[in-house]
Amino acid sequence: MKKLLKIMICVAAVGFYGNSYAQQRDTSTLKEDTKELKEDIKDVADTVANKTAEIASKGYAEVTDQVYKDKVGPAGQTIYIDEHSKYYYIDKEGKKVFVTSAQLKDKPNDR
Repeated sequence: MKKLLKIMICVAAVGFYGNSYAQQRDTSTLKEDTKELKEDIKDVADTVANKTAEIASKGYAEVTDQVYKDKVGPAGQTIYIDEHSKYYYIDKEGKKVFVTSAQLKDKPNDR
């Protein structure tokens, strides 16, 4: 009977110690890590979404609009001509950026 009482006291002591140790554990670093992970996932998702939109917009423009073969955009972008004879290029977010004919540059010769 004494052995059983000693075992029960030991089990109870370990149980109380485990609960009190769990209460003292610092969870602030876990919260910070979780927040950083969420931000990283959001950044990657935004990057993938922008690239997907850019590729889809360029593909759509290639099919529906004319490509201006002799000129490029201010930073060397491919220039498209829409149905209203307006010049534009597709930016990194997949949006049309309209430019004037004065902003266009001659396409460099590739050898």
